[in-house]
Amino acid sequence: MNNSSKKTWQELLRFPLGDRCQKPRNTGLTMIIDKGLGLGQTKDLLNLAGDYIDFLKLGFGTSALYYNEVLEEKIHLVRSHGVDIYPGGTFLEVAILQDKLREYLVMARDFGFSAVEVSDGTIDLDPEIRTRAITLAAEMGFKVLTEVGKKDPQDEFEIKQIIQLVSRDIANGAAHVIVEGRESGKAVGLYDQDGNLIVSDLEELVHGLEQPDKLIWEAPLKEQQQELILRFGPNVSIGNVNAHEILALEALRVGLRADTLKAVLQRQN
Repeated sequence: MNNSSKKTWQELLRFPLGDRCQKPRNTGLTMIIDKGLGLGQTKDLLNLAGDYIDFLKLGFGTSALYYNEVLEEKIHLVRSHGVDIYPGGTFLEVAILQDKLREYLVMARDFGFSAVEVSDGTIDLDPEIRTRAITLAAEMGFKVLTEVGKKDPQDEFEIKQIIQLVSRDIANGAAHVIVEGRESGKAVGLYDQDGNLIVSDLEELVHGLEQPDKLIWEAPLKEQQQELILRFGPNVSIGNVNAHEILALEALRVGLRADTLKAVLQRQN
């Protein structure tokens, strides 16, 4: 039997939590945060789990620390597996602070990035500049991801403000909107100090949006991923996933992990 492109187990057993959207897809997205994977590690990751990755983010401003040749090779490698790649939002915030937005986007396009993130997690971004960044990036052919929420818990928005911002970003051309969760998943966005989802805020946000499926929930912790999957199903979009936990997340999504399989059994009883 030639097993090079087969997943024979999937021909035998059904996913307990239901079917997954296949790539290319607009829901059920998985975004990983790359804090410095080498080319060999990236190749191994994509060969193993490329089917389950939709976006790869070069975290923070790490893109600036690569040699050009390595960065170009990495971008080409990632895109060759049908995965969009983009620099972290903090990097664009620096470009805006230095009045280099257009030059930043041109250079990102020249390197081969297929997406960009527009965020104001650290800076205070004028609404007009935010709109300009989204529309300009979309006009240049990027998939535009925006982010809502602040990295400092002292600067949190009201949920009503976030609803308005998400709706405006989508109207201006954003493909998806990321809900801030940082890489820690604690005391930020919709998470309390222990990393637990603040359910009342989540429900207010989801019910206030016309297109809640446009959201990508940053959820670096397994318990957060599990709650989102059980609440919204296997095709919820999840971001800031550790690169080494892609298969673990996918197993969680489809009920091939005890945590979500147990929920399936409880529903059947």
